[in-house]
Amino acid sequence: MISNFEFSNPVKISFGKGSIARLSALVPEKSSVLIIYGGGSIKKNGIYDQVLEALKGFHISEFSGIEANPHYETCMKAVELVKEKHINFLLAVGGGSVIDATKFIAVSSFFEGDPWNILAKGSSVSKALPLGVVLTLPATGSEMNERAVISRVSTKQKLNFSTPVVFPKFSILDPEVTYSLPLRQVANGVVDSFIHVVEQYLTYPVNAKVQDAFAEGLMKVIHDEGLKVLTNPHDYDIRANLMWAATNALNVWIGQGVPQDWSSHRMGYPLTAQFGLDHAQTLAVLLPGVMTYMFKDKQIKLAQMGEVVFHITEGREEERAHQTIVATEAFFKQMGLKTRLSEYGITSDDLDALTTPIDKLGWKLGEHHNIDSSTAKEIMMLRI
Repeated sequence: MISNFEFSNPVKISFGKGSIARLSALVPEKSSVLIIYGGGSIKKNGIYDQVLEALKGFHISEFSGIEANPHYETCMKAVELVKEKHINFLLAVGGGSVIDATKFIAVSSFFEGDPWNILAKGSSVSKALPLGVVLTLPATGSEMNERAVISRVSTKQKLNFSTPVVFPKFSILDPEVTYSLPLRQVANGVVDSFIHVVEQYLTYPVNAKVQDAFAEGLMKVIHDEGLKVLTNPHDYDIRANLMWAATNALNVWIGQGVPQDWSSHRMGYPLTAQFGLDHAQTLAVLLPGVMTYMFKDKQIKLAQMGEVVFHITEGREEERAHQTIVATEAFFKQMGLKTRLSEYGITSDDLDALTTPIDKLGWKLGEHHNIDSSTAKEIMMLRI
C-alpha cells in the first residue's frame, strides 16, 4: 500500500535554449548577488559571459573554487564573503557540487554555532539566503530539491542534510551549455541520475502505479539517451531529454509514498571521502553489489525493471531478475565507468575503514533498515 504523503516542490524551472537571459527577470530587483562556481570552466565555454550579461545592473560578487565534492572548509570561506559583502542572493552556476555548496552556504550564513552540526548532528535550520541556479551539468537533481552533500577534508567525512529552506527559487536549464562537458562528466551524470531513480524504485512493490510508471520511464530515457549521447554529443534533443530526466530523477516526486533504499549512496560516501572517487563512480561499483546481496528483497522489482528498461522478457522471474543485474552493470561499463573496487586499487584490507562510519553515525541502511557496517562489508566484498 502507498504510504500517506504531503508533496510540495516550489522550484521554478526555466528550460531551453537561451534561457540564461531570463536571469534578469528571475533574480529579485536590486539584489546583491554572489555568483558561486567551480574551477572556472564557465569562463571558457561562454556561460560566465552569458550570466554577467543577463545580470547587468545588479551588484555582483564572485566566489570560485568549489570542488567536485564540495568541501566544508571552502564553503566557510564563502560564508565569510557573504557577511563581508552583505550578500542577499546566491547564484550557483555549475553542477550538483556547486549547487550543494551554495545550499550549505545559504544555511550557514544564518546558523548560530558550528555549521558542521547541520550535517553531523542534524541541527535544525529555519532560515537560509535565497538562491538560484544556472545548471551546467545534469546529474544530481540538486537544482530542484532540498538536499545537499558536503565533505570535510580535515576529518575525511562526507555527510548530507535536507531542509525545505534551500529549495532554489528558480533553476535555469539550457541543454546547449552541456555540449562542452568532458565525456567523463557526461557519463558520470548519466549513471548518477539513473541510480537516483533506482534508489527510489528498486525496493518492494506497494502498488504505486504512478510512481513506478514515472520511474520506469525515467530509467528508460536515461539508459537509451545516455548511450546515444556518447556518439552524438551535440544533438540538442538528446541533451534536452537527459537534462530534464536528471532533474526529475531527484526532484522528490517519484519517491512520494514509496519505500526508498539509498544504501548505495550512503556506503559510497566514504569511498569519496577516503579515496577521492567521483560520486557516480562509487555508485556504479556498489549498486550491483546491493542488487545481488539484497536479491530476495528486490527480486520482483528487479524483474519489473528488467522488462521495461532492458527488454528482458524470457525466463522465470528469478532468472529475469538476475539478468537485470547483469544488464545494469553492463550499462555502467558501456558508459565507461568501472564497476569493481579493485579497479580503483581498493582491497579487502580497506573495507573496515570504509564501513566503520556506518555504525559510528548510527545508520541502518536500505528500505528495511537492515544494513549495518558488517552487512555493508559483505556487500563491498562482492565488489572487490
